[in-house]
Amino acid sequence: MKPGIEEQFLAVHDAYADALFRHCYFRIYDRELAKDLVQETFCRTWIYLSQGKEIENIRAFLYRILHNVIVDEIRRKKTLSLDKLMEEGFSPEDEHASNLEQRLVAKGIVQKLKLLDESYRNIVQMRFIDDLSPKEISAVLGVSENVVSVRIHRGMNKLRQLTEKELD
Repeated sequence: MKPGIEEQFLAVHDAYADALFRHCYFRIYDRELAKDLVQETFCRTWIYLSQGKEIENIRAFLYRILHNVIVDEIRRKKTLSLDKLMEEGFSPEDEHASNLEQRLVAKGIVQKLKLLDESYRNIVQMRFIDDLSPKEISAVLGVSENVVSVRIHRGMNKLRQLTEKELD
């Protein structure tokens, strides 16, 4: 193992842990499970680094590992239904949405995101909530940047249609 890898790893953890948690929470809507999956992501990353392997883009690598961990969890545990998720609603405490109006707008957007097809929902979330670039999203999902850009565009059009339908 390279010298200083522990300090670099801790810096990476400090820089990305909160963003990974938010991403995970918005995909599974279970706070404790999201914490566990993010921890598993960092464990897998540590194992990878301790084997002396290099990571070109750590942010994309972390999101890719988290994506795989979430998919593994969903495959392992198919007991949570979409209907149950819709009934539970949205309740994360967001320190950035300090006033009621901002919280209501955020809640409305998240409710509309739930109505999108999963392929659009995940990419729109990665782009606008997690602030990943199309290049980073393509590395996470293993698809081309062009596919990512098209899905972002189509997902945003669907969100716009849902909003307009609600206003009619």
